[in-house]
Amino acid sequence: MKKIAIVFGGSSCEHEVSITSATSMIKAINKKKYNIDLIYIAKNGVWYKYTKDIETIKETQIEKYAKDLEKIDNIVKQLQIYDIIFPILHGKYGEDGSIQGLFEMIGKKYVGSGVLASSLCMDKIYTKIIIDKAKIKQAKYLYLKYEKNKYIYIDDEFNEKNINLKTLNTLIINKLNYPVFIKPSRSGSSVGISKVNNIDELSKALEIAKEVDNKILIEEAISGKEVECAILEDNKIIASTLGEILTDDHFYSYYEKYESNKENTLIPARVDKKQMKKVQQLAIKAFKAVDAKDLARIDFFITDKNEIYLNEINTIPGFTEISMYPKLFSYDKIEYSKLIDRLIK
Repeated sequence: MKKIAIVFGGSSCEHEVSITSATSMIKAINKKKYNIDLIYIAKNGVWYKYTKDIETIKETQIEKYAKDLEKIDNIVKQLQIYDIIFPILHGKYGEDGSIQGLFEMIGKKYVGSGVLASSLCMDKIYTKIIIDKAKIKQAKYLYLKYEKNKYIYIDDEFNEKNINLKTLNTLIINKLNYPVFIKPSRSGSSVGISKVNNIDELSKALEIAKEVDNKILIEEAISGKEVECAILEDNKIIASTLGEILTDDHFYSYYEKYESNKENTLIPARVDKKQMKKVQQLAIKAFKAVDAKDLARIDFFITDKNEIYLNEINTIPGFTEISMYPKLFSYDKIEYSKLIDRLIK
């Protein structure tokens, strides 16, 4: 029987999402097939092992189980006992190559992409640079940094120049046009993202984004269907049926992803067979271009003119019962527990 560690929590702003993903996975995983330990990383970076039967975790607030958490003093020694490590960690220090580097250094097998793909796909700006090289269409963008209380504009040749709000507004109008999305470059689950329609909204949106990351992406808004494709690498790379995000002219927020009771997704997406196949092909191409492994969720826009734009690549997509990744493969007759089996295999 394989000994598996599910690692979750973490120090990022997506800590709670990770817990929700992990508790959903715990319900679905075949406990007769694997000897499973739960490894929880608190927000302060301290590692714990859950000491009771994993079936007893039903809440998403892990702090309620504090008495059942045993602090791990020697993390490397603890990780060495496992055959496979399954990280369900979203955001910085979990999805960005940091923990993957730890697993690599101690020689442990783990589910998901390696250091390069993880760090690359966590950074929306650098993902765009690779996707541009792959000749996959994507939204136009501007790249900012916030350093020493100043915004710095980085141009296409990586030249840097201090920029004020008025000049940035002119740049947006000339290069992108409103509306635009302001996004932290290295964050997920729609944390820190704002849709901006004019200069009056721009300043506040930048303030929100820089609280999450000092690297900021300003991206043109693409009008059209938002569709998502799940990828599973199991001997060959499999692209799922597409799902569609149902939004009312805004964007798929953190609240809608994880807290709303409203049904915001549609499977299959409202696209024809030709569009479906093209998006699937582009998803596989993008997966290969960033050197991803095992799993990913790749998001696209399809305009009214049938133009396809890649939005982003998630190397550890949401894994909750209502998350698009497991739902898409469930539609394709790979149920949640079997999906976990195939990823571990």
